[in-house]
Amino acid sequence: MERDIPVDAACNTGEEILASDDLIAERSSSLALAFVDIVGTILLMRLLGQVSLFLLFCFALEAQEKRAFEFKAPIVRESIFKEVGMNDREKDAYATNLAIFTANEIVRMKANQDSLGFARKALAVAMHLSPRNKRAVILKFQLEKGVMPTTLETQYGPKTLATLFVTRAEFLYQQKGNVNRLLARCLIDLAVTIDPRNEDAVYAYEIQKIDLGELAWGPITDAPKPVIPNP
Repeated sequence: MERDIPVDAACNTGEEILASDDLIAERSSSLALAFVDIVGTILLMRLLGQVSLFLLFCFALEAQEKRAFEFKAPIVRESIFKEVGMNDREKDAYATNLAIFTANEIVRMKANQDSLGFARKALAVAMHLSPRNKRAVILKFQLEKGVMPTTLETQYGPKTLATLFVTRAEFLYQQKGNVNRLLARCLIDLAVTIDPRNEDAVYAYEIQKIDLGELAWGPITDAPKPVIPNP
Protein backbone atom coordinates (compact mmCIF):
# COMPACT_ATOMS: atom_id res chain seq x y z
CA MET A 1 0.00 0.00 0.00
CA GLU A 2 1.18 3.50 -0.76
CA ARG A 3 1.68 5.76 2.17
CA ASP A 4 0.35 9.19 2.01
CA ILE A 5 2.97 11.88 2.79
CA PRO A 6 1.55 14.70 4.80
CA VAL A 7 1.40 17.93 2.94
CA ASP A 8 3.24 19.79 5.70
CA ALA A 9 6.08 17.28 5.66
CA ALA A 10 6.36 17.49 1.90
CA CYS A 11 6.48 21.29 2.06
CA ASN A 12 9.13 21.22 4.79
CA THR A 13 11.22 18.77 2.82
CA GLY A 14 10.96 20.97 -0.26
CA GLU A 15 11.97 24.01 1.70
CA GLU A 16 14.95 22.15 3.14
CA ILE A 17 16.03 21.10 -0.35
CA LEU A 18 15.68 24.66 -1.63
CA ALA A 19 17.56 25.99 1.38
CA SER A 20 20.30 23.43 0.83
CA ASP A 21 20.53 24.39 -2.83
CA ASP A 22 20.70 28.06 -1.89
CA LEU A 23 23.46 27.31 0.62
CA ILE A 24 25.40 25.32 -1.93
CA ALA A 25 24.96 28.08 -4.48
CA GLU A 26 26.03 30.68 -1.96
CA ARG A 27 29.13 28.68 -1.01
CA SER A 28 29.94 28.03 -4.64
CA SER A 29 29.61 31.74 -5.34
CA SER A 30 31.84 32.54 -2.37
CA LEU A 31 34.43 30.01 -3.49
CA ALA A 32 34.31 31.38 -7.02
CA LEU A 33 34.75 34.93 -5.77
CA ALA A 34 37.59 33.83 -3.49
CA PHE A 35 39.25 32.03 -6.40
CA VAL A 36 38.88 35.09 -8.61
CA ASP A 37 40.27 37.24 -5.81
CA ILE A 38 43.28 34.94 -5.34
CA VAL A 39 43.94 34.79 -9.07
CA GLY A 40 43.61 38.56 -9.31
CA THR A 41 46.02 39.04 -6.41
CA ILE A 42 48.56 36.70 -7.99
CA LEU A 43 48.28 38.48 -11.33
CA LEU A 44 48.60 41.85 -9.63
CA MET A 45 51.68 40.70 -7.72
CA ARG A 46 53.24 39.37 -10.90
CA LEU A 47 52.47 42.62 -12.68
CA LEU A 48 53.95 44.67 -9.86
CA GLY A 49 57.03 42.45 -9.88
CA GLN A 50 57.47 42.89 -13.62
CA VAL A 51 57.01 46.65 -13.33
CA SER A 52 59.56 46.79 -10.49
CA LEU A 53 62.09 44.79 -12.50
CA PHE A 54 61.53 47.03 -15.51
CA LEU A 55 62.03 50.17 -13.42
CA LEU A 56 65.20 48.75 -11.86
CA PHE A 57 66.51 47.91 -15.31
CA CYS A 58 65.75 51.44 -16.52
CA PHE A 59 67.48 52.99 -13.50
CA ALA A 60 70.52 50.75 -13.95
CA LEU A 61 70.68 51.54 -17.66
CA GLU A 62 70.36 55.26 -17.00
CA ALA A 63 73.09 55.12 -14.36
CA GLN A 64 75.33 53.19 -16.74
CA GLU A 65 74.76 55.73 -19.50
CA LYS A 66 75.43 58.64 -17.16
CA ARG A 67 78.68 57.18 -15.79
CA ALA A 68 80.26 54.79 -18.24
CA PHE A 69 83.55 54.63 -16.29
CA GLU A 70 85.37 55.93 -13.23
CA PHE A 71 88.16 58.47 -13.64
CA LYS A 72 90.35 60.11 -11.02
CA ALA A 73 91.16 63.54 -12.40
CA PRO A 74 94.60 65.04 -11.88
CA ILE A 75 94.89 67.70 -9.20
CA VAL A 76 96.46 70.86 -10.62
CA ARG A 77 96.15 74.01 -8.53
CA GLU A 78 98.91 76.05 -10.14
CA SER A 79 101.26 75.43 -13.03
CA ILE A 80 104.68 73.98 -12.30
CA PHE A 81 105.72 74.92 -15.85
CA LYS A 82 105.40 78.70 -15.53
CA GLU A 83 109.14 79.19 -16.05
CA VAL A 84 109.60 76.51 -18.70
CA GLY A 85 111.32 77.48 -21.95
CA MET A 86 108.09 77.97 -23.96
CA ASN A 87 105.97 81.02 -24.60
CA ASP A 88 102.30 80.99 -23.59
CA ARG A 89 101.06 80.44 -27.13
CA GLU A 90 103.25 77.37 -27.57
CA LYS A 91 102.18 75.98 -24.18
CA ASP A 92 98.53 76.35 -25.12
CA ALA A 93 99.08 74.67 -28.51
CA TYR A 94 100.78 71.68 -26.85
CA ALA A 95 97.99 71.45 -24.27
CA THR A 96 95.30 71.54 -26.98
CA ASN A 97 96.89 68.84 -29.13
CA LEU A 98 97.58 66.67 -26.12
CA ALA A 99 93.96 66.93 -24.91
CA ILE A 100 92.56 66.20 -28.39
CA PHE A 101 94.75 63.12 -28.82
CA THR A 102 93.78 61.92 -25.34
CA ALA A 103 90.04 62.32 -26.02
CA ASN A 104 90.30 60.43 -29.31
CA GLU A 105 92.37 57.67 -27.69
CA ILE A 106 89.78 57.18 -24.95
CA VAL A 107 87.05 56.84 -27.57
CA ARG A 108 89.17 54.43 -29.62
CA MET A 109 90.07 52.29 -26.61
CA LYS A 110 86.51 52.49 -25.19
CA ALA A 111 87.76 54.08 -21.96
CA ASN A 112 89.75 51.05 -20.82
CA GLN A 113 92.15 51.35 -17.88
CA ASP A 114 95.21 51.95 -20.05
CA SER A 115 93.63 54.88 -21.87
CA LEU A 116 92.32 56.39 -18.62
CA GLY A 117 95.75 56.00 -16.98
CA PHE A 118 97.35 57.79 -19.92
CA ALA A 119 94.63 60.45 -19.78
CA ARG A 120 95.46 61.29 -16.17
CA LYS A 121 99.11 61.93 -17.04
CA ALA A 122 98.36 63.74 -20.30
CA LEU A 123 95.73 66.00 -18.74
CA ALA A 124 98.07 66.84 -15.87
CA VAL A 125 100.78 67.95 -18.31
CA ALA A 126 98.28 69.86 -20.45
CA MET A 127 96.83 71.71 -17.46
CA HIS A 128 100.27 72.52 -16.04
CA LEU A 129 101.20 73.95 -19.44
CA SER A 130 97.96 75.91 -19.83
CA PRO A 131 95.58 75.72 -16.84
CA ARG A 132 92.76 77.48 -18.75
CA ASN A 133 93.11 75.49 -21.97
CA LYS A 134 89.60 74.92 -23.34
CA ARG A 135 90.05 71.38 -24.62
CA ALA A 136 91.82 70.19 -21.48
CA VAL A 137 89.26 71.74 -19.12
CA ILE A 138 86.32 70.26 -21.07
CA LEU A 139 87.89 66.81 -21.26
CA LYS A 140 88.67 66.81 -17.54
CA PHE A 141 85.03 67.64 -16.75
CA GLN A 142 83.68 64.92 -19.05
CA LEU A 143 85.98 62.23 -17.70
CA GLU A 144 85.22 63.14 -14.09
CA LYS A 145 81.51 62.67 -14.86
CA GLY A 146 82.13 59.36 -16.61
CA VAL A 147 81.00 60.82 -19.94
CA MET A 148 82.59 59.43 -23.09
CA PRO A 149 84.10 62.33 -25.08
CA THR A 150 83.39 62.84 -28.75
CA THR A 151 85.97 62.20 -31.45
CA LEU A 152 87.71 65.45 -32.42
CA GLU A 153 89.55 66.54 -35.53
CA THR A 154 93.29 66.69 -35.03
CA GLN A 155 96.22 68.20 -36.88
CA TYR A 156 98.63 65.50 -35.76
CA GLY A 157 98.44 61.74 -35.89
CA PRO A 158 100.18 59.59 -33.25
CA LYS A 159 103.45 59.31 -35.21
CA THR A 160 103.71 63.03 -35.86
CA LEU A 161 102.76 63.98 -32.30
CA ALA A 162 105.29 61.58 -30.78
CA THR A 163 108.03 62.92 -33.06
CA LEU A 164 107.09 66.49 -32.14
CA PHE A 165 107.32 65.64 -28.43
CA VAL A 166 110.75 64.00 -28.82
CA THR A 167 112.13 66.96 -30.78
CA ARG A 168 110.78 69.48 -28.28
CA ALA A 169 112.18 67.44 -25.38
CA GLU A 170 115.66 67.60 -26.93
CA PHE A 171 115.49 71.41 -27.07
CA LEU A 172 114.28 71.54 -23.47
CA TYR A 173 117.25 69.44 -22.33
CA GLN A 174 119.59 71.86 -24.10
CA GLN A 175 118.00 74.79 -22.26
CA LYS A 176 118.85 73.15 -18.93
CA GLY A 177 117.17 73.91 -15.62
CA ASN A 178 115.06 71.55 -13.52
CA VAL A 179 111.69 72.70 -14.88
CA ASN A 180 112.85 72.23 -18.50
CA ARG A 181 114.22 68.78 -17.76
CA LEU A 182 111.03 67.79 -16.00
CA LEU A 183 108.83 68.79 -18.95
CA ALA A 184 111.25 67.04 -21.32
CA ARG A 185 110.91 63.81 -19.33
CA CYS A 186 107.12 64.14 -19.34
CA LEU A 187 107.04 64.59 -23.11
CA ILE A 188 109.29 61.56 -23.67
CA ASP A 189 107.20 59.45 -21.29
CA LEU A 190 104.01 60.41 -23.14
CA ALA A 191 105.63 59.95 -26.56
CA VAL A 192 106.43 56.26 -26.00
CA THR A 193 102.78 55.63 -25.17
CA ILE A 194 101.51 57.68 -28.09
CA ASP A 195 103.75 55.81 -30.57
CA PRO A 196 105.68 52.84 -29.15
CA ARG A 197 107.26 52.31 -32.60
CA ASN A 198 109.03 55.66 -32.47
CA GLU A 199 112.60 54.48 -31.89
CA ASP A 200 113.90 57.90 -30.85
CA ALA A 201 111.21 58.14 -28.18
CA VAL A 202 111.86 54.60 -26.94
CA TYR A 203 115.64 55.15 -26.81
CA ALA A 204 115.32 58.45 -24.96
CA TYR A 205 112.84 56.88 -22.53
CA GLU A 206 115.11 53.94 -21.74
CA ILE A 207 118.21 56.13 -21.32
CA GLN A 208 116.25 58.35 -18.93
CA LYS A 209 115.35 55.29 -16.85
CA ILE A 210 119.00 54.15 -16.78
CA ASP A 211 120.31 57.57 -15.78
CA LEU A 212 117.50 58.90 -13.59
CA GLY A 213 115.09 56.05 -12.86
CA GLU A 214 111.34 56.04 -13.49
CA LEU A 215 109.66 59.41 -13.70
CA ALA A 216 107.71 60.16 -10.51
CA TRP A 217 104.29 61.29 -11.77
CA GLY A 218 102.83 61.90 -8.32
CA PRO A 219 103.99 65.53 -7.96
CA ILE A 220 102.63 66.20 -11.47
CA THR A 221 99.27 64.43 -11.36
CA ASP A 222 98.57 65.23 -7.70
CA ALA A 223 99.84 68.77 -7.27
CA PRO A 224 97.76 70.77 -4.77
CA LYS A 225 100.79 73.08 -4.53
CA PRO A 226 103.19 73.95 -7.35
CA VAL A 227 106.30 72.02 -6.29
CA ILE A 228 108.88 71.25 -8.96
CA PRO A 229 110.33 67.79 -8.23
CA ASN A 230 113.92 66.97 -9.05
CA PRO A 231 113.75 65.41 -12.55
